[in-house]
Amino acid sequence: MANSVKIREAKEKFEGFLKSKNKASATILAYGKDIDQLISFLEELKREHVHEVTSDDIQAFLVSMQQKGYTPKSVSRKLNSTRTFYRFLKVSEYVTDDPSLIVNHPKYELNPPRVLSPLEYRALRDSASSDPRIYAIVEVLLQTGVRIGELANLRTEDVKDGVLNIRIYEGHAQREVPLNKRAKEALKRYSEARPNTSDDHLFVTKTGKPFLVRNIRDAIERYFRKAGIEGAKINDLRHTFVAHHLKNGVSMTFLSKVLGHKRLSSTERYLQYVKEVKNGEGTTLLEL
Repeated sequence: MANSVKIREAKEKFEGFLKSKNKASATILAYGKDIDQLISFLEELKREHVHEVTSDDIQAFLVSMQQKGYTPKSVSRKLNSTRTFYRFLKVSEYVTDDPSLIVNHPKYELNPPRVLSPLEYRALRDSASSDPRIYAIVEVLLQTGVRIGELANLRTEDVKDGVLNIRIYEGHAQREVPLNKRAKEALKRYSEARPNTSDDHLFVTKTGKPFLVRNIRDAIERYFRKAGIEGAKINDLRHTFVAHHLKNGVSMTFLSKVLGHKRLSSTERYLQYVKEVKNGEGTTLLEL
């Protein structure tokens, strides 16, 4: 019977499901940690089977996380993980009802996205100018707005005819992103310095292995420090791309497709942080 499924057994099946969907290992690990915390709390309440869990139990779990010092944003993420877990349980017919749906997210304010000034992103370029690989990564992120995971997932064959073919990554749709002059020149320079390797990932280490997300992030943040740029993260290159194009009147619909946003509202949320937005119909990626 579906109702006899134990929570820990269901969690193992959930992780197997995520792996089957080719979710990134970091994503699976994050979900796993959140669900482990939930299960440990439920075990204190003597809940062993999935059908025994109520919305009050989940609400109590969130309260306990807040009492342990987790921020409202972190607690909200744990609720998102719980809801993803329960969507899997329901689709798999381990439960008939989803108790997480009537639990509310804690309220918190999102920090505005960090947008680099022209002085800052030029300083970042200068700091990476002697490293063709990092310089190309900076330019691709800054000139196309792709996600770091999408960039790490690129293959050499994905750069063709002035277009970047973005593969499906963690549920984000496949799409084509045009490359402007700066991005093309940076990629050409990197291709000439790229190590000879049988691995087809576009960005590789000096030993020819795939350049992993965590290593890319560490490298870029090291160059931020070298450039004297404080409080910036690699995702801020994407924020800067969005802000720059909105400010210069690029079509919201076009920009949303380039970014791989599932909803136009995800792009629109940047408007409150961008001044002097023009009502243009531009469908060309500009250079920063």
